[in-house]
Amino acid sequence: MSGGLLVAGTTSDAGKSVLTAGICRWLHRQGVAVAPFKAQNMSNNSAVVVGPDGRGGEIGRAQAMQAAACGLTPDLRFNPVLLKPGSDLASQVVLLGEAVDTVTAGNFRTLRPRLAETAYAALAELRATYDVVICEGAGSPAEINLRAGDYVNMGLARHAGLPTIVVGDIDRGGVFASMFGTVALLDPADQALIAGFVINKFRGDLGLLRPGLDMLHRVTGRPTYGVLPWQLDLWLDAEDSLAYGRVLGRPAAPYGTEWLDVAVVRLPRISNATDVEALATEPGVRVRLTVEPAELAAADLVVLPGSKSTVADLAWLRETGLAEAVTAHAAAGRPLLGICGGFQMLATAIHDPVESRQGSVPGLGLLPIEITFDPGKTVRPAVGTAAPDVPVRGYEIHHGFVSAADPALPPLLHHADGRPEGARLGAVHGTHWHGAFESDGFRRRFLTEVARSAGRHGFTVAPDTSFAAARERSLDLLGDLVEEHLDTAALWRLVETGAPAGLPFIPPGAPPTN
Repeated sequence: MSGGLLVAGTTSDAGKSVLTAGICRWLHRQGVAVAPFKAQNMSNNSAVVVGPDGRGGEIGRAQAMQAAACGLTPDLRFNPVLLKPGSDLASQVVLLGEAVDTVTAGNFRTLRPRLAETAYAALAELRATYDVVICEGAGSPAEINLRAGDYVNMGLARHAGLPTIVVGDIDRGGVFASMFGTVALLDPADQALIAGFVINKFRGDLGLLRPGLDMLHRVTGRPTYGVLPWQLDLWLDAEDSLAYGRVLGRPAAPYGTEWLDVAVVRLPRISNATDVEALATEPGVRVRLTVEPAELAAADLVVLPGSKSTVADLAWLRETGLAEAVTAHAAAGRPLLGICGGFQMLATAIHDPVESRQGSVPGLGLLPIEITFDPGKTVRPAVGTAAPDVPVRGYEIHHGFVSAADPALPPLLHHADGRPEGARLGAVHGTHWHGAFESDGFRRRFLTEVARSAGRHGFTVAPDTSFAAARERSLDLLGDLVEEHLDTAALWRLVETGAPAGLPFIPPGAPPTN
């Protein structure tokens, strides 16, 4: 068979990514050869995939997570177009894993035919390879100002004949109006592919919701395929939805007698924020994102995460008083960690003619290194060790590199070939490697050292925490939710036979699109 389904949403962060992953895991359990697909993603959370030519490329992290739900190694075709915002007006275009251009409102119309052609070709290849492809939309299909030329939502559904379900987040309120309005704003041909709805993040008595579901069916002629309950354990591999000030996950009680408090600076253009999720899987480690300088003073460990715009975010740190709070934290001998862009900010100087084009600017001066940006982008898996012999795996995505360093400065890690990676000076640590803390041994050793430096002598790492197992449990939970709370027989009919014929048109509808 060559079945397919599009999961659209009433809004961004309505639950498209997790529902897509859940359906993928459910089908994988049935022995179906299933693959995920998102024609275009806009996100600075990306994963490194080794392409068929042996070079590293990028796809959205959500699609890498969905690949895992399918039991697959990530493939560049799962997310052929990735837009990485560097400012409010411009994004880097990553096409089949490779950074090829910068898109703005002015040139997007020119670039769009090339992007759409690439996306359509990738989907066709996947449908010829796998039994089923579960596609994820972007934003909302009812963004009628963007419908012309759309190749991600209903444009994709029309091109590939995909039945479409619309998921809405009831926790935000207004879910019935947004679902009805989503359908009613589409033209007749688009509406003909909207088969029904899924409600996400429901808390309470399902009986109280039933009258609304029945009325939605009456006024749209489309069923609700199920209601997914609010689930606190679904927080790993989040995509651009980590609100600052929020504690990640549900921290388990300490293995020892004390907690460890980690404050992650929520940069305006934060990238790969998922790096800190591995820390949050450890019992007794409380990880929160913040933009408050006062919260850094109370933290045991401060983390400067990755950034798509290192120089611009460094300027923001200074404008908000966070730079002063970071340097005061380090001056007190308390642990500080910089990852990728955050590592670059710790340098004495940053020479950037590429991203910001501001030339040389002073860094925070907390590590005796200099960073230079190169037009070529480093995108590759990383394998190495933390001294003396703790294995570490991660990945690199950056333009900047260490162009000068104090030769006496010890590295944080070593590549497999012995080359130094990152730096450490007292309690200040930095690395370009993303994902390093998913290596259980390295994470435990690092947190043990952090606790000692922070004076948390009662903190003890658990000996058996496995990040890979935590991620697998999360994927299984998604599959469980789909099996238990959705009408899977009806979903299977959609995948096999497409949208039902004769679905009613809901006025007013939009003018027909070509």
